[in-house]
Amino acid sequence: MTRSYYSNTISDFLQDDETRILGQLSKRHNHTLEDLQKNAWAEQITILKDTLQSIDNGQIYFEFSIPRMGKRVDNILIINDLIFILEFKVGNNQYQKHSIEQVVDYCLDLQNFHEGSHDEKLIPVLISTKAEPIENIFTISNNLFDPIKANKQNLSEIINKALLQSNGRPINATDWENSIYKPTPTIIEAAQALYKGHNVKEISRHDAGAINLSKTTDCINNIIETSKRENKKSICFLTGVPGAGKTLAGLNIANERMKADEKEHAVFLSGNGPLVEVLREALTRDEVATSKENGEPLTKKMAAIKANAFIQNIHHFRDDNLDGNLDGNLDDNREPKKAPIEKVVVFDEAQRAWSKEQLRAFMKRKKGVEDFDMSEPEFLISVMNRHEDWCTIICLIGGGQEINTGEAGVSEWLSSLKNNYAHWDIFYSNLISTDNNYLSDIELRNWIQSVATEKQELHLSVSVRSFRSEKISELMHEILEANYKRSTTLIGEIKNDFPLFITRDLTTAKNWLRTQAKGSERIGLVASSGGRRLRPLGIDVKNEISSPNWFLNNSDDIRSSYFLEEIATEFDIQGLEIDWVCLAWDINYYFKNGKWNCQYFSGTKWQTIHNENDKTYLQNAYRVLLTRARQGLIIYIPEGDNLDHTRPKELYDNTFNFFKSCGIQAK
Repeated sequence: MTRSYYSNTISDFLQDDETRILGQLSKRHNHTLEDLQKNAWAEQITILKDTLQSIDNGQIYFEFSIPRMGKRVDNILIINDLIFILEFKVGNNQYQKHSIEQVVDYCLDLQNFHEGSHDEKLIPVLISTKAEPIENIFTISNNLFDPIKANKQNLSEIINKALLQSNGRPINATDWENSIYKPTPTIIEAAQALYKGHNVKEISRHDAGAINLSKTTDCINNIIETSKRENKKSICFLTGVPGAGKTLAGLNIANERMKADEKEHAVFLSGNGPLVEVLREALTRDEVATSKENGEPLTKKMAAIKANAFIQNIHHFRDDNLDGNLDGNLDDNREPKKAPIEKVVVFDEAQRAWSKEQLRAFMKRKKGVEDFDMSEPEFLISVMNRHEDWCTIICLIGGGQEINTGEAGVSEWLSSLKNNYAHWDIFYSNLISTDNNYLSDIELRNWIQSVATEKQELHLSVSVRSFRSEKISELMHEILEANYKRSTTLIGEIKNDFPLFITRDLTTAKNWLRTQAKGSERIGLVASSGGRRLRPLGIDVKNEISSPNWFLNNSDDIRSSYFLEEIATEFDIQGLEIDWVCLAWDINYYFKNGKWNCQYFSGTKWQTIHNENDKTYLQNAYRVLLTRARQGLIIYIPEGDNLDHTRPKELYDNTFNFFKSCGIQAK
């Protein structure tokens, strides 16, 4: 794949005609070309021709693609063993913070995901053409220079100073350009890129260590096409470890089916309210910004209408299909609701759909419906079963992900199919029938093996949330199983790739986050919703946050995660992720006598949790919190205070010592 609009050796670029270069840039540009963009390119060409007169080697690129971010770098220069990333702000007279973050982000993307850049020196340079000159200090850490600020007059001088840092070894530009790009986008970045028309192959890993998301997509697409051709109803159960890309796969399927046939009205449904809010807002903001860049501005309201149709709350979908048959009985005179317009629906986190008891209580309390007699999985299947010809349901299932009372798990989906919809074609991954984290009911395991079709492409086995290490999910599982020997082994294997620390000091934890993050890498503070005795330390888990503000707003906004003031719980962050995380650990889940113990805070004291389901929910809550970091995690365990009977030092100390025994280093 040609990654840039224009590339050439620096010597040939200096000889190349400006009009011809502009023509090539314009030809490759896929959007409406505004005079502003053409003038900016012309200015860049003029400045770079003047700047590079004394350079007799190297390669230059214009508009180099960074698909994970849905962006293009203005220019890249490869000279000797240095890679300069140039971001031009033509006409600007300030070195703006967001522009500095932008060029640093480009460098981080190349360093982390572009194989040819992994071990090379990267220099981010912001060129605000009309800004005053400032003195730059050439400081490098882990092959990444601190950002350099230049204007049109001193860019040549700055590049020549930077070249003093070179060892003279030339990078092979052809090999560099053609090296593998293995991005691991956040789900927000992935949704934005897919929405813009990028292919999942551009924004997902496809190395041998991770099952290719495109294979999963192809498998489900084939199932949909077969159902469509043969007028059959089908359901797919896609499983995966935390961070393996289930949501990305679901978004990709919905997006591809929208492009394949708009009449299918494919939709991505999630019961995860914060995820829906964040993705909708991210798509809306991005569409507004992109429309402005392309000279065809959209209002935020117009952009939101489109985003809201693509990503919907599963409960709204459910409620929209209730009228006319509220109690599921057809014995009265009411006409049943017609089939929904959607023929392909993706249910994210389908294991969290409500049980019959939970939905019945909701219907009575909120809808005034007595004796509603279906679980949420059964009702959702019944809604899609109204289609006379064909339809397909894709259920995204996370093992050990149920975190709230009334979440039915995969067993309720299978029971509904077995008892009422056995004529549906069922496709599943082998984890459904072999792993207790997904399904423990032996009878249902035997049933699905006898009637359904197993597809290995329907399981995503490798966590790619943390591109630094694929073993984070396994490590956190072993920690929660109190298996310190296996945990110690895994920590030894990841220590060079994924920073993992514990601390007794919250200020230390916050400072660590701030020093680790570069560019716009996001930091944040998370805690269990049951961590009620963190409040004396300024961590109030009962204070509700606005998820879009927390996840999307920039570092100047006190409501954003960057300020480390507002706390995200497992309910806010499940299905999402950030780069650097501090997890504040309370004694609602504490280690003692060789095992984890569970309690909840009520009134003025802790109460022991005896119900096994509630214990599982709490364990899963900490599983979610432990697996949200893409790049590094620090666990803050308070000292406790024996003057406060609700914060006994012993329980905090026991938990801290368990983590130390696993080999986690203390700060």
